[in-house]
Parts: sequence; structure tokens; C-alpha cells
Amino acid sequence: MKIKTGDRVTVIAGKDKGKTGKVLQTFPDIGKVVVEGVNVATKHVRARGAGTKGQKIEFSGPLHVSNVMLIDPKTQKPTRVKIQVAADGKKTRVAAKSGEPIA
Repeated sequence: MKIKTGDRVTVIAGKDKGKTGKVLQTFPDIGKVVVEGVNVATKHVRARGAGTKGQKIEFSGPLHVSNVMLIDPKTQKPTRVKIQVAADGKKTRVAAKSGEPIA
């Protein structure tokens, strides 16, 4: 998976198409990512005990990694990611459109 935690991505498919956000969590084994402020779901929590109240909790649910695209650090537009191998064997992620390395 070429998208890592902390990357800025944009959603390219689904109900939140066009939204951008930071990747909070990745699940490489199932190919999903959690993006801040995208795919927001509400969970109702029941009151426990006498002193607590019930509440509604909003959280960002996971999206499939194919529905997000990395934002190019140079042009601020969605781009694909290439893996570039240096002469010493080090791998770096590079934006396909601009050739800019991704931090």
C-alpha cells in the first residue's frame, strides 16, 4: 500500500467524493484507510450507571484505499504514486505528475 499515515489525500469515489483530509490510520492487511472528516458515522452509546448520560459519538469510518488519491505536494492536485529505487537500494515515494518526493 502506497498511502501512509499522515499523508494528505482526496476522496475520488463515494458519498464524500471531492473531500480532502489527513490519513489518521491505515489497515494494510484489508486495504483500508481512515481519513479525517470523511465517511463520518454516528454511534449511539447507552447510559451506563446512574451518573452517566447516553450520547452520540461521531467517528470517521474506514475507506478502501482505491477510493483515495494522494495530493501532490507541489501542485496540490491528486496524483498517483511511484516507488523510485536509488542506486544504494533505498526506496522513496514520488508523485507521478510532478516527480516531487513525498515526505
